[in-house]
Amino acid sequence: MPLTEPPFTMGVEEEYLVVDKDSRELVQDPSQAVFEECREQLGAQVSPEFLRSQIEVETGICTSIAELRADLVRLRKTVAQVTAEHGLAPMAASTHPFSQWQSQKHTDKERYNVLARDMQAVARRLVICGMHVHVGIGNDELRIDLMNQITYFLPHLLALSTSSPFWLGEKTGLMSYRISVWDELPRTGLPEHFESYGEYKRHVDIMTHAGLIEDATKIWWDVRPSGRYPTLELRISDICTRLDDVVTIAALYVCLLRMLYRLRRDNQRWRIYSRFLINENRWRAHRYGIDDGLVDFGKGQVTPFPELLEELIELIAEDIEFFQCADEIENARAILKRGTSSHRQIAVYDEAVAGGAAPEEALKAVVDMLVAETVAGL
Repeated sequence: MPLTEPPFTMGVEEEYLVVDKDSRELVQDPSQAVFEECREQLGAQVSPEFLRSQIEVETGICTSIAELRADLVRLRKTVAQVTAEHGLAPMAASTHPFSQWQSQKHTDKERYNVLARDMQAVARRLVICGMHVHVGIGNDELRIDLMNQITYFLPHLLALSTSSPFWLGEKTGLMSYRISVWDELPRTGLPEHFESYGEYKRHVDIMTHAGLIEDATKIWWDVRPSGRYPTLELRISDICTRLDDVVTIAALYVCLLRMLYRLRRDNQRWRIYSRFLINENRWRAHRYGIDDGLVDFGKGQVTPFPELLEELIELIAEDIEFFQCADEIENARAILKRGTSSHRQIAVYDEAVAGGAAPEEALKAVVDMLVAETVAGL
């Protein structure tokens, strides 16, 4: 039976940190009115997150990159307008430069209460935000097969998205410190390799029948079959501060999945490398971002990221045309030139300190930059 092409519909979930405009601190206990007013305008597209200082939005099911961008613009703009009326602002970054995790309060919701009870200090440290990209792939077997193959490219997508170089007021030396915090949780990191959807389902069933998890939504791999939708969900990325960069990550992801589907359609496949090897690239992306290259396992050597990006773009040339996203992919090259959010945060901090600012004031300057860039160009 010929393989039916998936719909390749798209959706993005973004988690924002909410800061007080005056202090630049995370708002620990925002008025319930903030969320209620967002819900009035956005309906089910906005929801609370684990911490009260966070808010999550999700696009509708989009059939094009242009539609995805338009919905993200509307969501960011609405959240920014509502929070501004309360002296607050959303900040699209995966960590706050200086707020303390010990001061945060989690949302009083059954799912989050269970998480806080089960994970204890590990959960309390989760002052981090991510960005999830869903791509519609209705065929269960194909979804698992593409998950096995797309794992190779996850470090590339993380490297291009980094936005968490600070933690508790210090430069961590890592471009995505969020990954360090996230990896303290169980059932995170690279996904297991499964030969079939049935094998995947059997593993999930063992976990649920033993009472270890309620359902597959408690599996938090870097990419996973969504527990709610017939999608393959990218989860490794930091949240991008600039909207253009969000859309670039989504475009790269959907193009890579379609490229891998084309290989499968033509009785080919991407080579499956071990988690041992891919984890080394995951670490390099986590530590260095785009600065120090990733390992090309075919060549057996560390390759500069610009070279890797050009090879990747060549691989997905047909898919870029299919999704009409040449501008979004071109922006990946722009990210290499100007840096990710992590680069800009470090540059703002260093420039402020060099100009005589105290570290505390320099960190506030970083927050100001992040707040401004979150809504730039909307």
